[in-house]
Amino acid sequence: MSLNIPPFDSHNQRWIANTHPADWVNPTPDGRYNLVVIGGGSAGLICAVAAAGMGAKVALIEKHLLGGDCLNVGCVPSKTLIRSAKVLGELKHAADFGIEVEVDPVANFPKIMERVRSVRADISAHDSAQRFTDLGVDVFLGAGAFSGPDTISVGDKTLQFKKAVIATGGRAAAIPIPGLKETGFLTNETVWQLTELPKRIAVIGAGAIGCELSQSFSRFGSDVALLDIAPRIMVRDDDDAAELVQAQLEKDGIALHLGAKTSLIEAVPDGKAIHFEIDGEAKTVIVDEILLAAGRAPNVENLNLEDVGVAYDRRGITIDDNLRTTNKNIFAAGDVAIPQKFTHTADFSARIVLQNALFMGRKKYSSLVIPWTTYTDPEVAQVGLTPAEAEKQNIAIDTFSADLADVDRAKADGEAVGFAKIHVEKGSDKIVGATIVASHAGELINEVTLAMTHGVGLGKIANTIHPYPTQAEVIAKAAGAYNRTRLTPRVASLFKRWLAWTR
Repeated sequence: MSLNIPPFDSHNQRWIANTHPADWVNPTPDGRYNLVVIGGGSAGLICAVAAAGMGAKVALIEKHLLGGDCLNVGCVPSKTLIRSAKVLGELKHAADFGIEVEVDPVANFPKIMERVRSVRADISAHDSAQRFTDLGVDVFLGAGAFSGPDTISVGDKTLQFKKAVIATGGRAAAIPIPGLKETGFLTNETVWQLTELPKRIAVIGAGAIGCELSQSFSRFGSDVALLDIAPRIMVRDDDDAAELVQAQLEKDGIALHLGAKTSLIEAVPDGKAIHFEIDGEAKTVIVDEILLAAGRAPNVENLNLEDVGVAYDRRGITIDDNLRTTNKNIFAAGDVAIPQKFTHTADFSARIVLQNALFMGRKKYSSLVIPWTTYTDPEVAQVGLTPAEAEKQNIAIDTFSADLADVDRAKADGEAVGFAKIHVEKGSDKIVGATIVASHAGELINEVTLAMTHGVGLGKIANTIHPYPTQAEVIAKAAGAYNRTRLTPRVASLFKRWLAWTR
């Protein structure tokens, strides 16, 4: 099948030639496979290539583009776009750093999007059909479906398996707003086809994707309206972190409509009208484009899951803590099954599946310590529990924090908005969660994630030398706040008496 995804320039041609080559000929199955993987996204690719590297006989089936959401419509294009937006944001504040920009910087949107397509095409070589074939994987392009208790059909081929993995991922969820479908909208999958900057754009959904793309489009010059039914942005994240990001979005000129109940979307002579209500007051926004960024749906259709006893619901495939489905020979990994829908969790869920499916392991998904980052400017990075989640789980915590405004490198960088908050079990230094807001919070959170993964307490972080000056000092300062709590009045009194005695 030949794919033609607009704009079909040299970059997209190169991208598609890697991830779904038009002249691809599926191999002839030869006996039973140790592992057959349905879905060539992050989880599926890791499963396939790692199993093949261990000597297993492996088949990989992908009906659309190898690389999944991350390469094709998620992490790679979005972070490339965000980088352009961040450069533009810095240029607009160049005078704060003593740099005179003689002409106001403007976004050349067609060039920005061409760079997005170019970077995606470059990276697509890592996920190419030929590369995985060279690594020992039998790659089948086409729609796969279970055809028997131990067989999967793709096209006119039937593959027999000992174990199978479903890694079909997810897609943008449809929202039943009257008129939305008829009026037309973009998703995170189709927004990358734009070649001209929308003058006015509404983003429905103020989660990570909605906030990231709202900020980018606003910095490029679009009039952006961000709508969400929730009373604040980023409802999964720490309250203080969301408050800081919300203030920045407003500073960037985004019109926030929170607590908005959308009732109707319709085409009007000068664009698309979104009718909604906030606190009983009727409002209307008219835009040129609508970007839907409100939730995900699992890809479970047309797999014949019922025929092989694999249970699923609207949230995805039913799995146990070992990522086994209700069929003992079939596992699931990645966004189609796990609740934390990130590329890095898809990767680690694939590793769990490999150990449990091929080597009778008992690795548990619940044992993972999972960080995540929202790539706004500033970024918000989290790992473990927030205070609200700790309260729900009846876990008493102590929180130690430090502000970037007190970190010398952050001041020097002009990036002093943000903080680090580290939560420990009350009365101990066992870390149960953390939130960092900073320009590169996604890089900083790794130190805390490592500590949590290996049981390193906050006291040991406090006793670890951090280079000066770095923004990571904000973590050291938060850890130092914990250390100071150990100097109780009684301990201070003992020190004082000792020092007096040794004079």
